[in-house]
Amino acid sequence: MNEVWDESVPIYVQIRDRIMRAMLEGAIKEGEALPSVRQIAADCQVNPMTAMKALHALLDDGLVEKRRGLGMFVLEGARARLVTREREHFLATQWPETLETIRRLGLDLGELLAMERTTS
Repeated sequence: MNEVWDESVPIYVQIRDRIMRAMLEGAIKEGEALPSVRQIAADCQVNPMTAMKALHALLDDGLVEKRRGLGMFVLEGARARLVTREREHFLATQWPETLETIRRLGLDLGELLAMERTTS
């Protein structure tokens, strides 16, 4: 796997974010095992300690649990918690800027909805 890393964000955070995105998109389901530290390290071409730090960040976030001898598993309700967190983040940080852009460009709801229908 040929990873492109953002130099301004720690790699373990980027790995954690990619796993969370996979949970949000349903690629990794609740109750499912996450890849092992070794598998993540090999896939991402990173040090196993970096991969372990990413998994522990998910554990600290309350999204996964560690099962002794079996690995890390996605907790029930993890996706719902992620959706809530992402919505709150969007509304607090991205929506005000998006709304300002819409107003500045003079777009109206009808135009935006028409564009959504043509792109989906």
